[in-house]
Amino acid sequence: MKASQLAFGMMLCATSTVAFSPAGVISSPCPTGATPIIRALTNTPSSRTASSSRTALNMSSRPGGRDFYSILGVSRSADKSEIKSAYRKLAKKYHPDANPNKDTTAEFQEVNRVYEVLGDDEKRKKYDMFGEAGVGSSAASEGGGPYGYGSPFGGAGFSQEVDLGDIFDTFFGGGPGGPGGAGFGGGRGRGGRRAGPMAGDDLRFDLEIDFKTAVFGGEEKVRIRHLETCDTCGGNGVKPGSKVSTCSTCNGMGVTMQVTRTPLGNFQTQQTCPDCRGTGQKVEEYCGTCSGEGNVSKTKQIKVDIPPGVEDGNKLRVRGEGDAGPSGGPAGDLYIFLKVKPDPNFRREGPEIYSEATVSYVDAILGASVKVPVVDGDVTIKVPPGTQPEQVMRLKGNGAPVLGDANKRGDHYVTMKIEIPSKLSSEEKELVEKLQELQGKKKKTGFFQ
Repeated sequence: MKASQLAFGMMLCATSTVAFSPAGVISSPCPTGATPIIRALTNTPSSRTASSSRTALNMSSRPGGRDFYSILGVSRSADKSEIKSAYRKLAKKYHPDANPNKDTTAEFQEVNRVYEVLGDDEKRKKYDMFGEAGVGSSAASEGGGPYGYGSPFGGAGFSQEVDLGDIFDTFFGGGPGGPGGAGFGGGRGRGGRRAGPMAGDDLRFDLEIDFKTAVFGGEEKVRIRHLETCDTCGGNGVKPGSKVSTCSTCNGMGVTMQVTRTPLGNFQTQQTCPDCRGTGQKVEEYCGTCSGEGNVSKTKQIKVDIPPGVEDGNKLRVRGEGDAGPSGGPAGDLYIFLKVKPDPNFRREGPEIYSEATVSYVDAILGASVKVPVVDGDVTIKVPPGTQPEQVMRLKGNGAPVLGDANKRGDHYVTMKIEIPSKLSSEEKELVEKLQELQGKKKKTGFFQ
């Protein structure tokens, strides 16, 4: 059998065992105008669990590979800041630009590959559980295939574990069975023990404001419905005083493993533990206030400060007013998307404001002082003699404030409209005719030519 045929057979056999769970992007059950930017649905026994199904093709008895922690020079218990600091130091050391007389490309790519894994919570979990085989290979650092996985016919070869969940990530953006699967990505990843505190979802609120509020700023009040951490249990979903023990079925891992032998190798299927629902812990009694969710839904009124100079389509972030995170995690943010109502008198482009003013043909010919409306009120402008139709006059500093610097303002541009009367009194007609005679022209195509 050719290698390509073998690989195709492996994919058919592996993917035939994968099932999608109904997941995707949905609207929040918030009042009109308040919707989460992204929220995942999953078909689980309880919404507080992170149920998933992960199928891996394991062609070796034990995944192995490099020690990523040793490469960075950090311990396995290092936090993200330590990992990031070590990565920056090594990346600077091995960057090709810093080594013009030495080829450090391989070392630089290796450091990037290590940080790509250890700097990502989900990939780091897979690495800690399965080693390098559990996270595939990187096209950038390993010379792998076009999607960031090592070629099945070279490099790591068939001794490497190929994670079909990662293949689904490549093509669809989410795992085959976990939250956010089927194309949208999930917040908790596929399977494994429930993560600790994580940030909650961000919320979106569409707010319509007046034209002058956008120009000068102001204060708006909005009512939203979001998730808040349960005061009774502190977000862990466990009734105070209730006993929590390690799940004996999965030994605290939150998942159970099943290996199926086939002519092509062993298929390893990882599923959420049915006894602890993926938490790795057995809870004697869940919190009655939040029904074990850790969060409760509440309606809240929020004051939103609109800065001067905002425009239609701008968004404002209100920190910490999104949904509370799972397991007592920090709340996400609330994003206010602004919609500016049109004004009957003004048009705006950035800090510049545009309007029109109408003057009589006599004032246009002889000049005059007229009042025109601006966003601050009314101002008097001088119309010079001989003003032409559609002539634009600039009112410096009468525009909108510059966003981020309210002390600076744009300009206001006034387009002059000349009012030509459709009917003249006999006296007016006589005067105009005399003017025509003075100009020495009996017939004209236009009064101002």
